[in-house]
Amino acid sequence: MSSFQTKRFAPFLIALWVFFFAGGVAGLGAYTFYFGRGFSYFQESPEACVNCHVMKRVYDGWNHGTHKGVATCNDCHTPRHLVSKYFTKAVNGWNHSVAFTTGNFSDPIRITPFNRTIARNQCLFCHETLVTGIVTSHASQKLDCLRCHKGVGHAS
Repeated sequence: MSSFQTKRFAPFLIALWVFFFAGGVAGLGAYTFYFGRGFSYFQESPEACVNCHVMKRVYDGWNHGTHKGVATCNDCHTPRHLVSKYFTKAVNGWNHSVAFTTGNFSDPIRITPFNRTIARNQCLFCHETLVTGIVTSHASQKLDCLRCHKGVGHAS
């Protein structure tokens, strides 16, 4: 092959390599999403949370707790608004997939500051009539419902 023909053929080889590499990454990602039951996280079912073994105790706690009849995981752990809800699910899904793939997570699992704020806001939303006086009288402080009521949603 002449030098001229090789130069003409090079863009095709590069495109072919990029195509196979991108296909491999997409295929591996799709397989991982399928194997990890990724579609279940688009549901509202609490059983989706038990896909990860470290969530079994948390799920069992919810299943025997006071909130089972009135709230699911998403009611407490995701914002009410659609865009914020799915943004939070995407961030948490990414973080969970990285943590479980690498094995870098605590057991028992611990809530992050980001998710703690969401849970606190959901507590205040659902229990607004009950806590209005408390929140108003402590306006200079940021109350943390979970400090005193950490076992409410996930009874031990």
